[in-house]
Amino acid sequence: MRCQKIQKHKPKHITVMRFVAIIPARYASTRFPGKPLAILGGKPVIEHVYRKAAEVLDDAYVATDDSRIEEAVKAFGGKVIMTGANHKSGTDRIAEALGKIEGQWDVVVNVQGDEPFIHRSQIEEVCRCFDDPDTQIATLGKPFADMEGVLNPNSPKIVTDNRGYAMYFSRSPIPYVRGKEQAEWTDNFCFLKHLGIYAYRSEVLKEITKLGQSPLEIAESLEQLRWLQNGYKIKVGLTDVETIGIDTPEDLRKAEIFLSQHANGL
Repeated sequence: MRCQKIQKHKPKHITVMRFVAIIPARYASTRFPGKPLAILGGKPVIEHVYRKAAEVLDDAYVATDDSRIEEAVKAFGGKVIMTGANHKSGTDRIAEALGKIEGQWDVVVNVQGDEPFIHRSQIEEVCRCFDDPDTQIATLGKPFADMEGVLNPNSPKIVTDNRGYAMYFSRSPIPYVRGKEQAEWTDNFCFLKHLGIYAYRSEVLKEITKLGQSPLEIAESLEQLRWLQNGYKIKVGLTDVETIGIDTPEDLRKAEIFLSQHANGL
């Protein structure tokens, strides 16, 4: 089923906002240690991510606690902020980095450091969510292609209201389509896959890092439920672009193949 377009807010006055990307990058990883520095197409993964973000937004920084990543970013001419090593989430790391960056920023865009194929249109879409003055946090959703993806607990689902604000995120297939065989669910409802790019108004980022874990967050192991349960409004932009995240050495091999096949279109 084709997803209905979310109602767009039309601002009465054009306000120029300043957007900065902060890319959290850790060397430690259970499944793929050192993945930000893994070589993809002759460049570190983190360089691909950085350049994609920097060409769209007003500025970009990598936030890391590892000197090897710091050196690699400086080597390709990128900007990097060293942060503490004990952060429990990438959001906390980004908040610390924001406090160390010069200038006034209206919106901070959290681009994951393992997404070398993030598309320009995806970054632009998450930024457009802030045309609506009610948006405090923004993220992206992509329609699932089949029920296999809907049933995968590692692919969180989003349900939104008519204005495009998130009502809930879940690892379970939501909603339950009553009266239809499970194989027919995607023909009768547009299930949205959550993509892990976020953007926050700067003052909101500072607020949410002071929140304690919420019961819903603990139950689903989804940090965004902490914000939602505390009343923050999360706008969901839509994209049709699929990306390949790097989480394992096998993902890197797939990414090399993808890069060779789409080199002219990236």
